[in-house]
Amino acid sequence: MSNYPTQESPSPEVEKSEMKYGEREIAEGSLITFPNPRVGRQYDIHITLPEFTCKCPFSGYPDFATIYITYIPNERVVELKAIKLYINSYRDRYISHEESVNQILDDFVAACDPLEVKIKGDFSPRGNVHTVIEVRYEKEV
Repeated sequence: MSNYPTQESPSPEVEKSEMKYGEREIAEGSLITFPNPRVGRQYDIHITLPEFTCKCPFSGYPDFATIYITYIPNERVVELKAIKLYINSYRDRYISHEESVNQILDDFVAACDPLEVKIKGDFSPRGNVHTVIEVRYEKEV
């Protein structure tokens, strides 16, 4: 008889894997915005998201980055919990550094319609290579 605890096999119902509440929030999340409290005044909003992850589309290895968003809002401002959940949605995507940062820009512009935005992805070195991707958008007036 073993002195070590045994782990029972999960029942088939558990194996179907109910989503955890955080996974559900990430899957259901979208970029939510609210009215800019100072329309007409130009000011910068800086958001730092240090826990970005995605997967390399070639190797499947995880990539880690800090995403920096700096924008001048127009009529809408992004809600911070929504941007956090949106960024977390990249965790299991097979996507290149370049495409991920460009996609974040496209989605951010579609949601917020800012006057200006710059998004920077500072990726952790892998294989002695450090990549930084910066993309910009300026609203035509």
